[in-house]
Amino acid sequence: MGRNLQHGVRLRPVDLARGHGLSTQAVRNYEEAGILPAADRTAHGYRTYTPLHAGALRAFLALVPGHGHRTAASIMRAVNEGAADEAFRLIDESHAQLLEDRRTLRAVESALRDLDPATVSEPALSAPGGTFIGPLAGRLGIRPATLRAWERAGLVRPSRDARTGYRVYDEADVRDARLAHQLRRGGYLLEQIAPLIAQVRAAGGLEPLETALRDWHGRLSARARAMLTGAAELEAYLRERG
Repeated sequence: MGRNLQHGVRLRPVDLARGHGLSTQAVRNYEEAGILPAADRTAHGYRTYTPLHAGALRAFLALVPGHGHRTAASIMRAVNEGAADEAFRLIDESHAQLLEDRRTLRAVESALRDLDPATVSEPALSAPGGTFIGPLAGRLGIRPATLRAWERAGLVRPSRDARTGYRVYDEADVRDARLAHQLRRGGYLLEQIAPLIAQVRAAGGLEPLETALRDWHGRLSARARAMLTGAAELEAYLRERG
């Protein structure tokens, strides 16, 4: 194994746990999950760890913020099983997902810029409190069937007129339909658009979403930096393994 094993340094579970604010049970769980290499045992059956195990624990805890607990655990298991290429593939997938998240954020920002500020909150007067499906479809230049498909996908949530049963789209529905239309024109699939529309609803509209977008940028940057930190610790662990 690594050179530290040859030094004969032995650590107790509590020694690993204290340095990272963990319980000794957590350290044992990580070993059983394959995140740490298997520990040696004393004649009385007690676990003994080495600086190599400490390096594995540091690498895992550094990987979690950037890749998530599940992927970080899979990366460490692959390394400990001697399957470095599988670990690298998992890392590549996380980076690809981060890039896709950045592209999605740019698409949302672009769609919001393309919305006409003068018409985002334009009152729709074709029905009390909103507009029917035909007039809205006509304003967007799409077919009513498209709006129905968007409703099934959760992109718009019209109410029903109590007297006629017709769909009624209020101002928020019109906003969501306009945003969905812009994203569809940008090539995004309905399942990709749905969570973005949910972001707009959670923010309470387009204006409050600006804060959410700034926070989104910050989270992506934090993940990217965490991936760098995790990569450095993992590289140190790989060198330690030899």
